[in-house]
Amino acid sequence: MGRVSGRSCIVTGAARGIGRAIGEALLDEGADVCFADINADQVEAVAKENKKRAAEAGGRVTFTQVDVTEREQVRAMISKTVSVFGKLDVKFNNAGVNKPMNFLDVTEDNWNFIMKVNGLGCLIGMQEAANQMISQGHGGKIINTASIASRQGFDNVASYCASKWAVVSLTQSGARDLAKHNITVTGFAPGVVATEMWEQVDQDLLEIGASKRPGQAMEEFSSEILRGRAAKPDDITGTTTFLAARDSDYMTGQIVMIDGGMTLV
Repeated sequence: MGRVSGRSCIVTGAARGIGRAIGEALLDEGADVCFADINADQVEAVAKENKKRAAEAGGRVTFTQVDVTEREQVRAMISKTVSVFGKLDVKFNNAGVNKPMNFLDVTEDNWNFIMKVNGLGCLIGMQEAANQMISQGHGGKIINTASIASRQGFDNVASYCASKWAVVSLTQSGARDLAKHNITVTGFAPGVVATEMWEQVDQDLLEIGASKRPGQAMEEFSSEILRGRAAKPDDITGTTTFLAARDSDYMTGQIVMIDGGMTLV
């Protein structure tokens, strides 16, 4: 029996990167997992690729397209998960975006785009998951993706930093309010992780003049990591599965740093 056997889980932003790795790690430990993403074709392909993996561990897999900023789509995602798996036990609010801009160049559009997905999307996901869990009557777990950017500001990703500070605040607020329903709210904060998002951020930083050559940004950020290298997605998933498992039932309102020792706070 895996650590999350029999648990019904949703992971947003699951078509690639950390989200996909979270979902696959949950499947390996026996969970039922709904992979959700705004990219319908990609998330469907990921779910199909993982059907055998799920069956081998005794779980099931499904998928859905979702824009996490649209409440009705989030409700539909949860409804589909419950119709397939019978319940919702764990909700990962992982979907997120970034678009670097130098501090003095940050626009209202940049701010609103990032805050809407990373902040409002997290709030809606928490609320709708909690409503489902409350109606079921046996509690649950909500897990939010923060970042090292939730612990300090960086000059060319100010909107992203603000959005991830918002995730920390939402995690604490949700933990306080939902404890009476036996719902825990936690989060995790990755540092530099070698994913498609970081590849795009690296390109964006090059375009705004914050770096001079491809790969420079990741190299410079990684130089501060005590473990000596950037993370891979599977460096993150031991912790995310722990947060979804019964092992962490007494933890709530906390953000776990998984950054290789990059930020000591």
